[in-house]
Amino acid sequence: MKIATAQFENKSGDKAYNLSVIKQLTAKAAAEGADVITFHECSVTGYSFARHLTRNQLFDICEAIPDGPSVKELTAYAAEYDIAILAGLFERDAVGDIYKAYICVDKNGLVAKHRKLHPFINPHIKPGNTYTVFEILGWTCGILICYDNNIIENVRAAALLGADILFMPHVTMCTPSTRPGAGFVNAELWKDKEANKQILREEFTGLKGRAWLMKWLPARAYDNAIYAVFSNPIGMDDDQLKNGCSMILDPYGDIIAECTSLDNEIAIAELSAEALTKAGGYRYRKARRPDLYRDIIGQPHQSEQKVVWLNTEE
Repeated sequence: MKIATAQFENKSGDKAYNLSVIKQLTAKAAAEGADVITFHECSVTGYSFARHLTRNQLFDICEAIPDGPSVKELTAYAAEYDIAILAGLFERDAVGDIYKAYICVDKNGLVAKHRKLHPFINPHIKPGNTYTVFEILGWTCGILICYDNNIIENVRAAALLGADILFMPHVTMCTPSTRPGAGFVNAELWKDKEANKQILREEFTGLKGRAWLMKWLPARAYDNAIYAVFSNPIGMDDDQLKNGCSMILDPYGDIIAECTSLDNEIAIAELSAEALTKAGGYRYRKARRPDLYRDIIGQPHQSEQKVVWLNTEE
């Protein structure tokens, strides 16, 4: 199977524009032989601007799944180009609760929906409470959205549930953190990205961006013997500059495709089932002794999630 991961600069709250870019990149991926294309977290709606929204404002940009217009539009693209599409948006359910959702559609409609387990961008968003495992062309896939992947138990759980491919849609990096080297990238640089290309590339690949990603993303793939499909926006998301670097890693933890430009882009990799059982993580999962740590990992605790850059009061 061939998978494309995409990066693009979305517009906050502008579904029509974002869907038009998704369509363009989907057409490109299909023309290059991809069976699947995946986009970043909230790629349909935009993301960071939601931290400023009231409940009513947020509710207005939410959609029902699968009956909302964006799901229908994405399904039409999937049918036109004969490709599976994964993209994200805000969801409202039948009782009016709000979730951060990520969906997979093909030409027949909705294949899977994941609700973010650890949402934080807006206090009115409820967390999902289930893992998501589904099939695409005979491959078992899972979805974890952004912060979900930072909790290592979530990735292991998805793998133990059978996921050979884990889709990891993000809006991440280039924000302050307690880790060394983190911080915003000056948004003024983006106003003339061609003239500032070298500075932007250094910022995007350094500890504010890709270098931080490399501290943990290869480990998620290697430890669990999975294909990790990471997607992230490029350019401005609300008032924050994002660095793209959408990539696909194999079960050895090696990058096999990556977006490297400052533009809207896709990267495609062909996946081989052979690597799933040859990689070390496959053996390590077989060697587990849950009797040693079942009660340790399962201990109740007070869950706490702090995000340094988030300020919903502005």
